Amino acid sequence: MLLNLLKSALMGLVQGITEWLPVSSGGHLMIMNALLPLKGVSQDFWNLYDVVIQLGSIIAVLLVFFHRLNPFALSKSPADRKETWTLWIKIIISVIPSGIIGILCNDWIEAHLNTPLVVAIALIVYGVVFLLLDSLEDRRHARRINSLHNTSYQTAFLIGCFQVLALIPGTSRSGSTIIGALLLGLNRTPAVRFSFLMAIPTMFGASLLKGAKFVMNGGSMAMEEILILGVGFITAFVISMAVIHVLMDYIRTHSFRVFGIYRIALGAVVLALAAAKIL
Repeated sequence: MLLNLLKSALMGLVQGITEWLPVSSGGHLMIMNALLPLKGVSQDFWNLYDVVIQLGSIIAVLLVFFHRLNPFALSKSPADRKETWTLWIKIIISVIPSGIIGILCNDWIEAHLNTPLVVAIALIVYGVVFLLLDSLEDRRHARRINSLHNTSYQTAFLIGCFQVLALIPGTSRSGSTIIGALLLGLNRTPAVRFSFLMAIPTMFGASLLKGAKFVMNGGSMAMEEILILGVGFITAFVISMAVIHVLMDYIRTHSFRVFGIYRIALGAVVLALAAAKIL
C-alpha cells in the first residue's frame, strides 16, 4: 500500500506540472503508468483516477483566479462585475464544442485512439506547430489581442473549437487551446490565462462523466483506492498552485519554443518505449 501511495504522489506531481504546460499530462501519465503501475487496481479505477486527480489542478486554478472569476466581490465596481459575468459567458461558450463532442465520442476515442502511436504523433506534430508559431511570433506581434476583455464571443468559441483537438490523446488541452488562441490573435499572456480558465468547466465536466461511467459500470473503491486517489489529488493541487504562477511569469518574457522541443523529444521517447513493448 505504501508503495502505491508513493507512486500516486509522484503521479500527482507530474500531473500538477504537466496539466498547465502545453506538453500533455495524459501522455506523461501513460508513461508513468507503464513504468510505475499502481498495483492491485482495476482498469476502471485507473480510467477514473487518470481524470479525477486533475480536479486537484482545477481547484488550484480556481483559487488562483478566484478574485477575477468572482462577480460578487465587494471590491469590484459595477463595471468590473459586468466584465466578470462577460468573462464567464466567454468561458461557457468556449467549452460547448468540446463538451458536445466529448460526450458523443468519448467511448470511441478511448477504444480507438488511446494508443502510444497516437500519443507520440500528437506530441510530435504539436511540438512542430509550437516551433512554427514561435518563428512567426514577431511578424504577428502587431495584431495581438492583449486582454481577455477585448476577446470577442466568436473568438472564445473558436478557441473552444481548438480544444476539441485535445480529445485526441497526447494533444494536450492547454496546448491546443493556447495554439488556437495564438492563431486567433491573442498575446501569450491572455492566451495562457484563457486556457487556464477554460479548464475549470472542462475538467469538472470530464470528471463528472468519468465518475458517472464508473458508477454505472458497477465500480466501487476500496479504502486503499480512496487513499491512492486522495494522495494524487492533493499532490496535484499543491504542485499546480506553484506551477500556475511560475508559468504565468515565464511566458511574459519567453516563447513556447522550449515546449515544442520537449514535446518532440517526449514523442520520440513514447515511440521508443512502444517499440520496446514497454507501452
